[in-house]
Amino acid sequence: MDTLVDTLKAKFNFVTPRASSDTEAVNVPAENLLAFAHYLRDELGYDMLLDLCGVDWDVAGLRFGVVYQFYHSGKKTYLRVATLAPDNMAPAVPSLAALWPSADWHEREAYDMFGIQFVGHPNLKRILMWDGYEFYPLRKEFPLAGIESELPAADTAEATNAKVIAAPMMGGPFNAKNEEHHHMSSAEPRAGDQSWTEDKPKPGQKG
Repeated sequence: MDTLVDTLKAKFNFVTPRASSDTEAVNVPAENLLAFAHYLRDELGYDMLLDLCGVDWDVAGLRFGVVYQFYHSGKKTYLRVATLAPDNMAPAVPSLAALWPSADWHEREAYDMFGIQFVGHPNLKRILMWDGYEFYPLRKEFPLAGIESELPAADTAEATNAKVIAAPMMGGPFNAKNEEHHHMSSAEPRAGDQSWTEDKPKPGQKG
């Protein structure tokens, strides 16, 4: 019996199988993504795009990519699709927002965090960081301790200080090692400076 991957390979010569331990998965070149996506939705009935995320592989060759999670609500089947942006200096892939509206905010987040352009997106602007922010916080070269950056308006900065550590808020680098715990479930990475988690007096209250 043919698998979904077999069906896709027979239809498109650019589809290649992708290693996966939990669901069927394929690789699709960025230049073929739209044609593939139309077939997936209109012919095979994959009516939901559950999620997508940007990836910085930080390897020789093509560095940036996008991984998509599709779902067929009738057959209760999943498909994972990965594509690579063909230009490391200006990574870009087609937008799928016109086919699955759920792609809209996910694509904006991947653009905001990785600098991946989604060509054809109706409103591709930053969704977490502010307009004019020049860095991409989930790229491999972005330091865990963050980068000191000017906020766009004084009223968004703490007190009267207009400079902040952009991300994370405080305390990097993070460290998972904790001598008091011996199991990974209790050794979640924590920042060295945890003062931002401390209870502070509210305005008008005495400390």
